[in-house]
Amino acid sequence: MNPPTYTVAVRVLCAFAAKRGDLDLRFTPSPTAEQGVAGHRVVAAARLAGQRSEVPVSGRHRHLAVRGRADGFDPATRRVEEVKTFAGRFERIPANHRELHRAQAMVYAWLLCDAHGFDAMTVSLVYFDIRAQRAEPSIDERRSAAELRRFFEDLCDRFLVWADREVAHRAARDRALAALVFPHAAFRDGQRQLAESVYRAARRGACLLAEAPTGIGKTVGTLFPVLKACAAEHLDKVFFLTAKGTGRRLALDALRTIGAGCATLRIVELTARDKACEHPDRACHGDACPLARGFYDRLPAAREAAFDPAGPALLDRVALRSVALAHAVCPYWLAQDLAAWSDVIVADYNHFFDAHAALHAQTAVNEWRVAVLVDEAHNLVERARSMYSAELRFETLQAIRPGAPASLKQPLDRLSRTWSRLANAQDEHYAVLGACPRPLAQAAIELVAALTAVLGEEPAAVDVVLLRFYFDLLAFTRLLETFDTHSLFDVTKPRIGPSARDAASTLGIRNVVPASFLAPRFAVARTTTLFSATLKPHAFYADTLGLPAGHAVVDVDAPFDAAQLEVCVVRSISTRYADRERSLVPIAEVIGAQYRRRPGHYLAFFGSYAYLERAADVFALRHPDVPMWRQGRRMADAEREAFLARFTVDGVGIGFAVLGGAFAEGIDLVGSRLVGAFIATLGLPQVNPVNEEMRRRMETFFGAGYDYTYLYPGLRKVTQAAGRVIRTPTDTGTIHLIDDRYARADVTRLLPSWWKIGDRPAA
Repeated sequence: MNPPTYTVAVRVLCAFAAKRGDLDLRFTPSPTAEQGVAGHRVVAAARLAGQRSEVPVSGRHRHLAVRGRADGFDPATRRVEEVKTFAGRFERIPANHRELHRAQAMVYAWLLCDAHGFDAMTVSLVYFDIRAQRAEPSIDERRSAAELRRFFEDLCDRFLVWADREVAHRAARDRALAALVFPHAAFRDGQRQLAESVYRAARRGACLLAEAPTGIGKTVGTLFPVLKACAAEHLDKVFFLTAKGTGRRLALDALRTIGAGCATLRIVELTARDKACEHPDRACHGDACPLARGFYDRLPAAREAAFDPAGPALLDRVALRSVALAHAVCPYWLAQDLAAWSDVIVADYNHFFDAHAALHAQTAVNEWRVAVLVDEAHNLVERARSMYSAELRFETLQAIRPGAPASLKQPLDRLSRTWSRLANAQDEHYAVLGACPRPLAQAAIELVAALTAVLGEEPAAVDVVLLRFYFDLLAFTRLLETFDTHSLFDVTKPRIGPSARDAASTLGIRNVVPASFLAPRFAVARTTTLFSATLKPHAFYADTLGLPAGHAVVDVDAPFDAAQLEVCVVRSISTRYADRERSLVPIAEVIGAQYRRRPGHYLAFFGSYAYLERAADVFALRHPDVPMWRQGRRMADAEREAFLARFTVDGVGIGFAVLGGAFAEGIDLVGSRLVGAFIATLGLPQVNPVNEEMRRRMETFFGAGYDYTYLYPGLRKVTQAAGRVIRTPTDTGTIHLIDDRYARADVTRLLPSWWKIGDRPAA
């Protein structure tokens, strides 16, 4: 029986079988996707009539099918072009990078020879400088068809050893997933409804927005049905994306539970580069870091060890580090390689949704069929906005100028002058411009080019502050390329009068609606499920995130009884900013009265640290016998753990915390560890010039400026904080919503439907 055919892209084949030598990130930055496409267009436009661009090619060797697109092909002269865009000095392109480019061109040349019956082909490498907008002289070599065929078959033979294992792994994986059984004796209430909805969406290739209450087991309830659908829908990978490290840990724990019935799964956790780096004080290239030196020479053995059946069943951060260091390779870049061969990848949002996200790029290039699970999806709006926003501070620019290399003096001066003119012409504290002025944009782009050259030629001359500014400037200029009405370009000056001039001005590209950036991410996935306990109203998330038309929505029934939770609205108190001082004593008495009625552990949430501190001071004076503790600003991990450790079983006391902070979501204090919460705010974002500009932009887009900017984000935080009280079907507790606005219908309709809300006067 003939072995099954395995299909691979030319780029993947060459990266696997032809990449050698050091890991070297000195040749940065790489062009953006938009710059790369534009560069290819310039090269294509210069081709003569009869020359073709983006030519599909395919071929076989034994049971390996290879496909790709040649950048340029001239059948008359029998010449194939491989075009590479770059930024910086051409001479700085590492030799092993060029060898990889040459390997790709050689493969394209053979596939074209084979298709057209040519006996030889000119293999041409064209390097296009996106900054100078010109191509370097092409690097040409004439190769016979026999030479090209030997080169191609040698690469294929090396890859086929791995491909055969991949085929066997995929078959075993699909058999195991088809037979997978739910890892618990029964579904929890609501969990089956969620799982069935996720499974149907996966089978239909749909996008699903799922609001499901806390306590039903959403992580297992989404992972299990997607894994069950993998075999039937020929899904290549599952991406489980989280907003925080706690979400990754929960996902990995769930996979360990499910994995008991599917031991063949390859599971990899991706972590941020700064957290995975073993030598943060060293540059990422072979001359500086021992784990980068010879990285690609040692990578095959590390890859084999990582997926050895006798090795770790799940490659979390700890297991990956162990494998990487055993083979003297970088843990971060090993994880990036292994993701291409894994079944389940657990990672932060940015690994798929960011502008330069590797998982998205690989999915598109390799045409993977992926299922994406977005955990705690209510966080994605703000996280995506931050991914597509950038900020520059004038004081940082001025600080780096004196010690910068001489070659940067002119571009730094030019940016400083244009920035100063813009800031000095502005009288108000905050202003939004229609776009970045062209002279300023050009000065920023020129400085990026100059800094890139310095990094390539004199990396030791770039200190930490200059390097950080470079990355900020790079992000800023890249966002200028896609700037549109979805974002604001603003200039902020200090509120200390005209004499401040430009000394502390800040330039910002502030994303308001990330939909246009995220929509292509949803489009490339076979199926996506976004789930959270707080996704009301659904239209807000669909609009701001760019969910595809026809996406499905499910509201999972709560497994809780209204009798478990007493929800009291204290409508006699206003927590508006102007009323906060006179609200302190009444709030202290509401908290004290509830504590006397039912002693136990409570959380009291406030809209700011300042409000929290005043309220805690007043409460301590009026109820000195009640144990209490406070959330501090910028608490370290140990301090946060100590705060939570106070919530012991059957203990008593009040923890004062900030709404939207570390203790308002993502924590589990089950049973008697938490019996109630007080929420002394509506959670509305502060009214300030930035939010008011966002409100106006939201009004233009959706006709709901106030709701989209203030009301919905605020009530989401309230619901998340209140959700800390009831975590299991046996929990009971009390929530006090302290503000007269909680009595309004437009507010109560955004709260969980299973709550039975009553009034309670101030004590």
